[in-house]
Amino acid sequence: MTAFREVSTPVRVVGFIAALAAVFGITLGAGRLFGPVDAQPASAGHDTHASTEPTGPGDAMGSEHSDHLPGGLQVSQDGYTLRLHHSDLAAGSKTPLDFVVDGPDGKPVTAYTPQHEKELHLIAVRRDFSGFQHVHPTRAADGTWSTTLALTPGAWRVFADIAPKGAEPLTLGADVSVAGAHAPVAAPAEDVRVATVDGYTVTLKGDLAPGADSALTLSVSRGGQPVTDLDPYLGAFGHLVALRTGDLAYLHVHPEGHPGDGTTKPGPDITFGTTVPSAGTYRLFLDFQHEGVVRTAAFTVTAGGTNGHQH
Repeated sequence: MTAFREVSTPVRVVGFIAALAAVFGITLGAGRLFGPVDAQPASAGHDTHASTEPTGPGDAMGSEHSDHLPGGLQVSQDGYTLRLHHSDLAAGSKTPLDFVVDGPDGKPVTAYTPQHEKELHLIAVRRDFSGFQHVHPTRAADGTWSTTLALTPGAWRVFADIAPKGAEPLTLGADVSVAGAHAPVAAPAEDVRVATVDGYTVTLKGDLAPGADSALTLSVSRGGQPVTDLDPYLGAFGHLVALRTGDLAYLHVHPEGHPGDGTTKPGPDITFGTTVPSAGTYRLFLDFQHEGVVRTAAFTVTAGGTNGHQH
């Protein structure tokens, strides 16, 4: 027969506290491993326009260290949260979209540092890349942003490219569902380096190298003649957004030089410097303005793969 010994009350209390500490220790460890998908170290993503940290093997697109994630992959970062008023929207040419950016204090942000002449750049892209828009919502005094989008049925993602006053620039992303019969469109399987839009031809030269600085030059022509009088648009002669296929990691790439600096010519060439965070395929969208009209040309470039070309 096993002999049982009565345990005094103080010993039982100590044992209970030890057991409780062990449980909380396990819970804390689990939280670090599995804890909220929107969690992000305070130092993460400060350079949201071009993350430069390559990492080792991961999924097919590669992976990034948690403190060097590209922009747009999170709805919350550095204490700021993109909060859409509605994430289920109707299809249409002028579908309303309203949202706020909550700050670390939980209140909507009402003060921003303008970037390229705007407090907020909103990018909307359908996940199969068949739709893309770059718009500039208006902000109410209470911090609510409002705009309209031309949306077709399917899954979309919106990106808010911002610099809250006193904080580093960042890009937040959120998914949107658009009701209606969805007809998926296959993305180009090969690199696309020549795009045509409204009678303009835009040619892309250069390659993307994972984790290394890359130069891309886009040349604009019309009717076989180079366009040498591009309009300044938001403080530049062109704006380039790069999105990684698969997860839509976002890079807003800025051109070299700016209008009026004495050296940057208004076309036909617009050169951008960027660094992509991993090997894989990227969809690129160039906004340029000529004769008062903004147009968008789309390209596909493979970084670190067999589809790349040397130019």
